[in-house]
Amino acid sequence: MEMNDGITVLHAEMEWLGKVIDQVIRSYLLQDGHENRWQDIDMQELSDDEGAYASTIREWNLNTNERLALALAMAPHLKPEVLDIFFGKNQLYDRAFTEFGGVVDANHSGFFPTGATLRFLIAATDPLAFGEVFQLLNPDHILMKEQVLLLGETEMHIPKINGTLSINEQWLEYFLTGSMPQVEQSISFPAQKITTKLEWEDVVLDQSVLNQLMEIQTWLEHGETLMLDWGLDKHLKPGYRALFYGPPGTGKTLTATLLGKSSGRDVYKVDLSMVVSKYVGETEKNLARIFDIAQHRKWILFFDEADALFGKRTLTSSSNDRYANQQVSYLLQRIEDFPGVVILSSNLKSNMDEAFTRRFQSMIQFEVPGPEDRLELWEMAFSGTCTLAPEVDLQQIANDYEITGGSIINVLRYCALAAVQRNNTVVTKQELLQGIRKEFKKENKTL
Repeated sequence: MEMNDGITVLHAEMEWLGKVIDQVIRSYLLQDGHENRWQDIDMQELSDDEGAYASTIREWNLNTNERLALALAMAPHLKPEVLDIFFGKNQLYDRAFTEFGGVVDANHSGFFPTGATLRFLIAATDPLAFGEVFQLLNPDHILMKEQVLLLGETEMHIPKINGTLSINEQWLEYFLTGSMPQVEQSISFPAQKITTKLEWEDVVLDQSVLNQLMEIQTWLEHGETLMLDWGLDKHLKPGYRALFYGPPGTGKTLTATLLGKSSGRDVYKVDLSMVVSKYVGETEKNLARIFDIAQHRKWILFFDEADALFGKRTLTSSSNDRYANQQVSYLLQRIEDFPGVVILSSNLKSNMDEAFTRRFQSMIQFEVPGPEDRLELWEMAFSGTCTLAPEVDLQQIANDYEITGGSIINVLRYCALAAVQRNNTVVTKQELLQGIRKEFKKENKTL
């Protein structure tokens, strides 16, 4: 889609919004033409080939009220003057119309709509439509769940509907350009997309591990067929849950990203330190947002160092313990109900709560590679511009030093920096050993 196509479609939505606002105000204030209904104003017909906005409207089957909410939220970006009519004064009280809602900002001369503005447009002449407005602004509505529409926070004593109604600028960019937005990590969305430039042939894994990974890959490709077409949804819980366990640097995160890459799915790593909140209910709210979006977009969710939150539960000796266990119970339920793939990573299988591990379809151990696998990892690491001096015997290095693939990459980084400082591309044996020594020191080991 050309960007001009997106602009043309959205411009037509702004024209429609202007007519709707004009008609609602005429009807509400009993001005000329008040007998007409804004719902009878023609909207543009949208087909998928008209771009991202049109395909989203059709895919989600959005109705007139939902399109009105989108148009209203986009107006400050696309046609702010269409909202100027809301600056009109109530002549009876010589002040702004309370029912119009909206906020103004010292740094902007225009009108910013709020949830109350949307309520006015939809329900000003039909109080029975109030419920539809609140449904539309509910966190479970797809436009809110997908973070397309945002409803700003308000002070505790101010109704939530008076929060600023805005469009997520990433989605606005998508509607204009056709480039799908990525959800950014934040306090309210504690997850970030992880990717890799590597391919399956770049990893060294035991054949038994590869066989188990193939099972996950098959589920990613055919899980929906098995559940729906084969009718297994009557017998199986939705989704697929896997535990990757083993020492750091053995390829757990890389494997998760490769599963996503090979299946065409985004992988999002959940930051458990951001998930846990001291405020009761916030943890559940943050996690719900992740699971809701992940379900719609068919993401793979990856919980790194999961034993921090999914480990063995404590005895409920205090209110803090009870709340921690409550958080774990909520997570257990969300993971069990999630129809997609969830991968948890842990250093030790024994750290995980047994009640939780029973819910896994696969538990895959990532071991420290043996000498032959280490040799292959060393050879792949130094197969590019950065090479090793002739005196380096990689077979001997692989035999003598028990080291993970992640640590080998760290050694490569150290050696490349040392070589480039000498204005060279060849790494000496001394530099290689120093890099290994540096990695061993992290684990309190010596050469």
